[in-house]
Amino acid sequence: MSVPTQLTFNFVSPVPKAAKQETEVRSSGKWAWVEAAVWTERMLAALDNGVNGGKWFSLIDKVYNPKTLSAAWLKVAANKGAAGVDKISIKRFGLRAQLYLTELEQELRGGTFQPSAVKRVYIPKDGKKTRPLGIPTVKDRIVQTALKMVLEPIFEKEFLPTSYGFRPCRGCKDALREVDRLLKEGYTWVVDADVKSYFDSIPHDLLMGRLKERISDGKVLHLIALFLRQDILEGMACWNPISGTPQGAVLSPLLANVYLHQLDLVLNRHGFKMVRYADDWVVLCRDNDEAKTALSQIQSWIADNGLELNSGKTHIGSSRQPGEGFEFLGYRFESGCRYVRAKSLKRFKDNIREKTRRTRGDSIEKIISDLNPTIRGWFGYFKHAHHYTFNSLDGFIRRRLRAVLSKQQKRPDSGRTDKDHRLWPNAFFAERGLFTMREAHVLARRSR
Repeated sequence: MSVPTQLTFNFVSPVPKAAKQETEVRSSGKWAWVEAAVWTERMLAALDNGVNGGKWFSLIDKVYNPKTLSAAWLKVAANKGAAGVDKISIKRFGLRAQLYLTELEQELRGGTFQPSAVKRVYIPKDGKKTRPLGIPTVKDRIVQTALKMVLEPIFEKEFLPTSYGFRPCRGCKDALREVDRLLKEGYTWVVDADVKSYFDSIPHDLLMGRLKERISDGKVLHLIALFLRQDILEGMACWNPISGTPQGAVLSPLLANVYLHQLDLVLNRHGFKMVRYADDWVVLCRDNDEAKTALSQIQSWIADNGLELNSGKTHIGSSRQPGEGFEFLGYRFESGCRYVRAKSLKRFKDNIREKTRRTRGDSIEKIISDLNPTIRGWFGYFKHAHHYTFNSLDGFIRRRLRAVLSKQQKRPDSGRTDKDHRLWPNAFFAERGLFTMREAHVLARRSR
């Protein structure tokens, strides 16, 4: 197949190591994050000033523009990830990237593009449970990324500040800070709501209706509908979903936010203090009556929009009372304190156990070097938890290391005996660079 001379895709290497391009950089302002290859200054001005009828036309040419597809490929390559059903990996795609991107451009321009089936796999969740995850092909991930770069600013302009999940320049820590602020202001009654299988339950017709409120390009809408109806391949079985957005797809987080944006509007209009991270949210209220009213509003919206609340995980409680706290983004808020959620704690300990198996034959220095990034990263997120957590975990980690050392000396001890502590005191591990959360917590409090 010949490559038309007017289409040019430039690459530094077959598989780029970074996704950031010069075209992405904006000097400053609220739109500094947008893809400049797509969003020109003129388009951004229209975004700020508004467009006729509030709807955007003629967007498909932005999706199949070679510059957009090149930028999308760089992002997909930087995120790595597994091959889809076509077995074309990131590395293999990179070896023929110019040809593949040219083919994608022609298919999108001509309206012949058809996404491949999504490969379904299962990843661990909370011990013995698993969570389904969809793996699209590299080509489909590139097209979805291109769509996301075109559509995201349009909807980002509409989203409320109460939403934090999968949005530019916002994240878990911002949501947690807002929860802290509201609790300190006296909003201590909490509605903790959970939607049953949210990503798998979003009604396609209602979601497309939300998209049509801002998008009038039929070809873009058709492309999104194709991705919503992608076949799912699991082993030898293949089926077509009638609802939901596949977890693992590039577009899914944006589409999920578009759908729940209406709930944000409803609660905001009634003056409720909601903090939402994708499908995980809490509503903070001043008293029980207000919380009951908020839950009633949520239940009504959920029922009217084709979703279902998980009754076992939805409750109202005063976060000041023992046993009535709530969990949000890995933390548990209760009795005026912030703790690490039990499931988050168990997952961390399981990770440490895996890295400190007694049969591991590496030197203690190598094991500590392997442990430190995990411990630092975990502490970086949970450093606002109650301090006793860190004392306990430091002791747990050292016990695991003493058990490894004991095994290497062919001794039966498990790292808990007085002899173990005398042989390998805390200073022994400190001298070898073991990151200590208790000390890091003390230093963090001093620096405030």
